This record gives sequence, structure tokens and C-alpha cells, in this order.
Amino acid sequence: MRILHEVRAARVAAGRGPEILRKYVRALAINSYELIIPKACSLLAYRAWTAIMLLCLCMSACNAQPATEASLLAERKKMVEEQLVAPGRDIKDRRVLDVMASVPRQEFVPEAVRRFAYWDEPLPIGYGQTISQPFIVAFMTEQLNPKPTDRVLEIGTGSGYQAAVLSRLVAEVFTVEIIEPLAKQAESDLKRLGYDNVKVLAGDGYQGWPEHAPFDAIIVTCAPDHIPKPLVDQLREGGRMIIPVGPPDNQQLFLLQKHGSKVEQRATLPVRFVLMQRAH
Repeated sequence: MRILHEVRAARVAAGRGPEILRKYVRALAINSYELIIPKACSLLAYRAWTAIMLLCLCMSACNAQPATEASLLAERKKMVEEQLVAPGRDIKDRRVLDVMASVPRQEFVPEAVRRFAYWDEPLPIGYGQTISQPFIVAFMTEQLNPKPTDRVLEIGTGSGYQAAVLSRLVAEVFTVEIIEPLAKQAESDLKRLGYDNVKVLAGDGYQGWPEHAPFDAIIVTCAPDHIPKPLVDQLREGGRMIIPVGPPDNQQLFLLQKHGSKVEQRATLPVRFVLMQRAH
């Protein structure tokens, strides 16, 4: 109820949208030095949080000037300098930084929240899903160590932003999204923006995309409660996978490398991702 009271107060106090949003949105993603997780983890609670985020963003947008291409470009540059290479974040791969500075994140979020595209926060994209904060996208990409000749599988297309980032670093990206409207929207946006080396499938990501296996690398942007065997099977020898694993209140981001029948794994970061959905 305290959250609801603050939201009501925000309706009266013009300009408090960003303040409330920043206070609560951090529960939906984490960075390298801060972890705040809500005790309520149910789907209903998650949807309530998303609704609050949208309300606060819309209130803030009503009191703000429209974003221009020049202002968004400046925000993207600031994102790289302050969120990615700053002390405590330490993203160092120059290729990753250059791509993060070039991919227009605002094109992968709803129009209502476009002006917040370069905040150091996740943003709602509908259907109970979010686009990850820029740091998490850059961190996972750097950890995956993508190479220009790689064929990469992504599980959890979402808005298509992570696929767009990867597409500028590798030969081909194959991405799977279980929520069909999101898959269709991401496919449309990726084509519109010229990311022609990305193929999108609406389907169960737990099963991967065996028709195009093996993959040099796999990136998973939703959290299962265990590492899916079909994904391990679809990694080539020496292939890498980065994946969040665990329940909502205790997830770890793991980096895996396949060596024959053995898979080395290393925990890299505590995280908070939406749970992996399965086809029924």
C-alpha cells in the first residue's frame, strides 16, 4: 500500500515521476555494485511493479520536452561514458563500447518511454517483460566474447535490442522469443533498422533452435531454474554460453564453456531477470 500511496501523491506533485521510478525500478535489474530485490515475487506483483513504472514514466513525460535526435545521441554517448566505462562498471572491450554507442536503444522501447531509453535502468516493453539496463547488455555481451565469424543463439528476444547489439559483432544471430507479439514486433523493428543478419523465431527458448545448431555462443536473457540441456547440446565444441539461473530472489549469471562432455561454469554476477517461460 505504501507504493500506491506514493504513486497517488505523485499525481499531485508534478515532476515526481523520475524520483519514484528510480526508487522502485532498481528492483527489476541490478548492476555490479548494487542489488535490491523486492520480497514480492509473484507474477501479479511483477505486473503491479510494471504498471507503476509506466505510470511514473508517463507522468514524467508529460512534464518534459520531447526528445530530439541530437539529445538522444548525447544521452547515448553519456550512457557509454558514465554507465559502461566508469569505475565500478569497467566495460573495456572497445568493440562492445563502439556498438553500444551506435545502436539506437530508443528504437527498441515503446514510444511513451522513448525519452528514458538511456537511463541506467530496465524499461517495460509490454507483456510483463523489460528491456535490460544498458550495463547488463554490455556486460553480458563482453563476457560472451563475440567474434566476427560467430553464429550466436539468443534466448529471449524481447524488444530485439540485445540481438541488434550482437548483430554488429558477429556473423549471424538467431533469436527465440516465446511471446509471439514481441517476436513479431522485434522482427519488424530489426528489419526496419537494417539488422539483416538476425533471424527471429516465435517459440520455446528452452528447446533452442536445433535446425541452425551448432552455435559458437548462446546468450540467455531470461532465467530458468537450471541450465537447459538442449542449449548445452546446441553449443559447438569450445562454445560459450552466458545465462542467468535461479529463482527470482537468488539468481546468478553464469558463464559456461563446453569441452566435449564437460561444461565449465563460472558465476559472474548476481542478477534479476524475468523467469524463463515454457510452452505448455
